[in-house]
Amino acid sequence: MLKVENLHAVVDGKEILKGLSLEIPAGQVHAIMGPNGAGKSTLSYVLTGRDGYEVIEGSATLDGEDLLALAPDVRAARGVFLSFQYPLEIPGVPALTFIRTALNAQRRARGEDEVSAPAFLKLAREKAAALKIDFEMLKRALNVGFSGGEKKRMEILQMAMLSPRFLILDETDSGLDIDALRIVADGVNALRSPDRAMLVITHYQRLLDYIKPDRVHVLAGGRIVASGGPELAHELERGGYERYEQAA
Repeated sequence: MLKVENLHAVVDGKEILKGLSLEIPAGQVHAIMGPNGAGKSTLSYVLTGRDGYEVIEGSATLDGEDLLALAPDVRAARGVFLSFQYPLEIPGVPALTFIRTALNAQRRARGEDEVSAPAFLKLAREKAAALKIDFEMLKRALNVGFSGGEKKRMEILQMAMLSPRFLILDETDSGLDIDALRIVADGVNALRSPDRAMLVITHYQRLLDYIKPDRVHVLAGGRIVASGGPELAHELERGGYERYEQAA
């Protein structure tokens, strides 16, 4: 599904990604772990098209289509979704309005019919209940006054409503207590399917106890320096990143 080859990216004149290659087949969940400054979030921003992240070499394709040639909204309509490490607050815009606007914009871009208000509300109630989100919270401004756990659950609700094909979870476990982590992980696991792939970015192995990856990659010095099964995450938890940073 996703294929990244020899990707080099520059931010503020500094090269952050230095020849990163990665392939994630449909139906699989891959995790990227690495030290601060290794380029994990940069990779997520490059794949989703954030301004200021310039690709100077290499390629990234989704189902064979050149992802880097597409505008961010077109990438979203193709099914690319980023769950932010620090979800944005949008004062004055109710969460329900935000999600329905995004959903229908993506459906229009794909040539599909918009979702009617009754059908949308029914689906939103079902998905919110599964994530233990009080439906009244969805009438409030998006993320304004929400706790860290509520913001992350709102991100997972958006994922469930938009049903993307390729999900990037950028440190979704950041700021979550154990109960919130389990709820968020259950929501992510409910989205696993043979025609969907996920990239989980994290510092810590604990998230991977709840979201079981098929493959784990170590990102250091702007490139993938090691890959393995889930046991690699446990090795990193025990030994840290030092030897991988030295290798990079």
